[in-house]
Amino acid sequence: MGKDYYRTLGVDRKAPAAEIKKTYRKLARKYHPDLNPGDKAAEARFKEIQEAYSVLSDPKKRSQYDQLGFVGEPPPPGAGGQGPSSSGFEGFDFSDYGTSSFKDFFEHIFSGGAGPGRVEPERGEDLHYSMTVAFDDAVNGLQTRIRLNRQAACPSCGGRGHVPDAGPSKCLTCGGSGRVFMQRGSMKFSSACPACGGSGTGRGRECSACRGQGTEDRSELITVRIPGGVDTGSTVRIPGKGNAGRNGAPPGDLFISIDVAPHPLFRREGANISLRLPITVSEATLGAKIEVPTLHGPTTIKIPPGTKSGQKFRIRDKGVPLPAGRGDQFVEVYIVPPPFDNQRVRELMKELETLSGENPRDKMGVH
Repeated sequence: MGKDYYRTLGVDRKAPAAEIKKTYRKLARKYHPDLNPGDKAAEARFKEIQEAYSVLSDPKKRSQYDQLGFVGEPPPPGAGGQGPSSSGFEGFDFSDYGTSSFKDFFEHIFSGGAGPGRVEPERGEDLHYSMTVAFDDAVNGLQTRIRLNRQAACPSCGGRGHVPDAGPSKCLTCGGSGRVFMQRGSMKFSSACPACGGSGTGRGRECSACRGQGTEDRSELITVRIPGGVDTGSTVRIPGKGNAGRNGAPPGDLFISIDVAPHPLFRREGANISLRLPITVSEATLGAKIEVPTLHGPTTIKIPPGTKSGQKFRIRDKGVPLPAGRGDQFVEVYIVPPPFDNQRVRELMKELETLSGENPRDKMGVH
């Protein structure tokens, strides 16, 4: 057998694919030329790791390698390890055909899906926060401050994870050509270099402040505005206050889930507010003007003579502000009897009963 790919990666011959992939990513990150500028030994080691992984990560290639000790066509005697594909054929370029299996194959080998190769810009993750607000604030809206722990863009590198070198740098993976080549059988295929995205320029030095992550953990006291009209289950979006994006991409958003605390007097019914209001016997009988509390300050309503318990009165535009318009407040009155333990009150009530001479149950046939 020629090269020992298992030894190159430092894994057992029976190692599962997941272990091989994990080991490759760790080694590739350590020896990648962009992270070791000018280190020829690291560059050579990186190429050995790539070659080993390209075989062991492919089930068919690995099977052939395990059985025969080589991949592809066996090299002819005295050919110095060069198979029949060394005729100078430059192969086919599949880069213009969108996402192809060969393009994915290249990226899989060079970056391992999330390795040190090309890092695509990726929008930051959204964050979620729960907040309990007072009933009044839910109706009228409020501005408050909350403490938020999030990943913010590293100020040293602007969230890119690396800083440019003093002058233009050449990508060490593709030598500045922007192309990489891979041989499959007797053909050689080319693809845009996954390390530089085809630009041919290097990413620069790893940012020492964030160690190449592009983000830093930050605790922020931020100001948020909760609009009037929210209710339990409402969600308020705060743009740009999620985690920072990757490689210069925009950050995610903050979503605040609202829970409204109950109120001792008011109850909400959609856009309307309801209130139960006690009145006296004399107010119900004779009528009165009564001051009523609302979420927007006190107001006065007129109780007509002969008002009964359970009657409702509408106060317009004293409800919840919504895009379709502000709701109303409904006041349901109930009659509170006078104190029964006052002897004078009892006498007056008996006199009133005699004067009225009416039994409210007569119409029901109950005596």
